[in-house]
Amino acid sequence: MAVTLNASTTSGFVQSADTSGIIQLQSNGTTIATISSTGLQQNVGAPAFSAYLGSNQSVSSGVNTKVQCNTEEFDTNSNYDNATNYRFTPTVAGYYQFNYQVSFRGSTNITRMSISLYKNGSGFKNGTDVNNGSNNGGYKMAGSALCYANGSTDYFELYAQVQTSAGTNEFTANSGQDSYFQAFLARSA
Repeated sequence: MAVTLNASTTSGFVQSADTSGIIQLQSNGTTIATISSTGLQQNVGAPAFSAYLGSNQSVSSGVNTKVQCNTEEFDTNSNYDNATNYRFTPTVAGYYQFNYQVSFRGSTNITRMSISLYKNGSGFKNGTDVNNGSNNGGYKMAGSALCYANGSTDYFELYAQVQTSAGTNEFTANSGQDSYFQAFLARSA
């Protein structure tokens, strides 16, 4: 078992004790954190997700396009929409670490590539931006950012752009290794 400290909505502060050496912090009977000899473990309320592009996504040259990361590796708090909006809407206020990458391929020479993290529908943090590419494939653009989210209305999306002189362009999937979008709660507000 564990020593339990519970903030109950009916009984007020409730505690129980044992000799396990483990402390559980609870809110109305739900364990939110456990402290043991190995350290602190948050049990609920710490959103994290990792999603990737499940198959190549066709895009138009020179158009900033939302990357449709539709395959989830994990989504601990069900805050990532991998079916409709391809966005992360964290429900816990705090500071989130974002990591993102997109792989590009074009049928003709790529002249420009860029990647951006959007917040609430607008460009927020730019990742890599390269002009004057010289071939038609194999480019990967990446970015990372530490961002504040209010825990109720803020949402984040991944956008990228590839520009070529003509032909077909795509964001490439490669079984989730090339194009992905991830975030986790680094610190609560």
